[in-house]
Amino acid sequence: MTGAIDILLKVRGHQRVPSDTKEFHEATKRDALLRLRKDLDNLLQTADDAKKPILQKEMCGFEALFHRFLQEDGPSVEWDRIQKLPQDAVKDYSSLKTPQESEIRQMLDKLVVIKLNGGLGTSMGCHGPKSVIPVRNDLTFLDLTVQQIEHLNKTYGANVPLVLMNSFNTDDDTEKVIRKYKGFQVQIYTFNQSCYPRISRDSLLPVAKDFNIENDIEAWYPPGHGDFYQSFQNSGLLKKFLDEGREYCFLSNIDNLGATVDINILNRLLGDDRQGDKPIEFVMEVTDKTRADVKGGTLIHYENKLRLLEIAQVPKEHVDDFKSVKTFKFFNTNNIWARLESIDRVLNARTMNMEIIVNNKTLDNGMRVIQLETAVGAAMKCFDGGIGINVPRSRFLPVKKTSDLLLVMSNLYSLKYGSLVMSPQRMFPTTPLVKLGDNHFSKVKEFLGRFANIPDLIELDHLTVSGDVTFGRGVSLRGTVIIIANHGDRIDIPAGAILENKIVSGNMRILDH
Repeated sequence: MTGAIDILLKVRGHQRVPSDTKEFHEATKRDALLRLRKDLDNLLQTADDAKKPILQKEMCGFEALFHRFLQEDGPSVEWDRIQKLPQDAVKDYSSLKTPQESEIRQMLDKLVVIKLNGGLGTSMGCHGPKSVIPVRNDLTFLDLTVQQIEHLNKTYGANVPLVLMNSFNTDDDTEKVIRKYKGFQVQIYTFNQSCYPRISRDSLLPVAKDFNIENDIEAWYPPGHGDFYQSFQNSGLLKKFLDEGREYCFLSNIDNLGATVDINILNRLLGDDRQGDKPIEFVMEVTDKTRADVKGGTLIHYENKLRLLEIAQVPKEHVDDFKSVKTFKFFNTNNIWARLESIDRVLNARTMNMEIIVNNKTLDNGMRVIQLETAVGAAMKCFDGGIGINVPRSRFLPVKKTSDLLLVMSNLYSLKYGSLVMSPQRMFPTTPLVKLGDNHFSKVKEFLGRFANIPDLIELDHLTVSGDVTFGRGVSLRGTVIIIANHGDRIDIPAGAILENKIVSGNMRILDH
């Protein structure tokens, strides 16, 4: 059945197919589903008896995802049917009201904070979960998150729990790390997202031979953060929090240092800023798109509902339209507020229908595989009464690369109870654009070794560094600074240097004598 995936991907393309070809494709799909089902049953036979009930639930989820993948003919969005965003679809953050101090505790006790903690630090050259990388004053992403929530609980006498969604990649390490927070005023819960089998691009069958995941880790993958809803319900935590009378969860990536609990947004959901009889079931925080964010997902109105549009769903001929800051003003921060009761309802009704992201990979042995994923924000269209809130840029501060790390470690920010606050000395609220060359700066250890200490960035607009460059102590970078060391050259920026609107290139070495 070589090339099965190519046939199916063509079916998902734009062209119409003759009816006899269509029948052939239908038969191919039926056959693919039956063969997959048989393979999954065989895989389950190899699992520990104690784990079988959980794994069976997960494999049912995978089978449903695979079935939808087979059924999807053509693009998930027809470009011409995208409607203009209604006037009130995206609320401006400045229009939200601050609640009375006396109301805050009551609202916080109806909230659950969830952090997506499935990612590894490998892209930044670190071992283990990304959340244990030190980002500021030797504090990790996880330390800062725990500090933030403990501060909320202490300030208002509340009991907001922290929930971490781990993956099989991060679970063991995270469980060890969270022991150190035992004495803190934060209850921490964890659950694992699903572990799905990668499938061969040629046969559309799992490449795993048994359920011994550690022995063949390349054969398995965590299926994106869209898996949150089902895994949260499967874990029993959704029911637990509903039984406690909690109403909303606030969900975000653990590496977004701007994603703190916002009392004004909570007030719109639960307090005296509520509007209308119907509760808001889903909030997506969006922020103004800049040229740096053109690939980020955006909010659209489609079939009379708000939904997330990702660049992967956009037909090639409309990619430039999608990237236009004029056409689509906002992009998704992946800070999501969702009503717990509504998540339960949508899952039980089996109407959680998120677009599938087909991710092509090549394994170390050269085998071509695909993994089927979904995105958490794509569930927006499955809920009633969803809104966008256009939040300040400060609520989107992700650390994906060492260039982001440079900003959050610098004097642009100060740390207050685990939250980063931009320095009042910064004249404008936007963060500088920083590009550091991959060859010399992409790994955290290497990056740190190139700075005697982090430069003063208060007046920086744009920094590009490429090649073998080091920075002495007390360097100040202002305006636009471009430093290029050509291959074989090295540039040492001397201690105390002030570079303002400068291009530095060539070779400049400072040697001890």
